[in-house]
Amino acid sequence: MTLNIIFFTITIKRRHISLQEALHHQKMEKLYDEIKDRQISMYRPY
Repeated sequence: MTLNIIFFTITIKRRHISLQEALHHQKMEKLYDEIKDRQISMYRPY
C-alpha cells in the first residue's frame, strides 16, 4: 500500500513601499496617462 501526501504552505506577506517607490510609481502612471491621452487625441475615427 502506498500513501502519497503533498503538503503546501502558502505565506502571504504585505509589501511595504518606500516613499521613493511610491513617487516613482505615481510619476510613471502620470506619464502613461499623458501618452494615452496623446494617442487618443491623434486617433480620429471618420
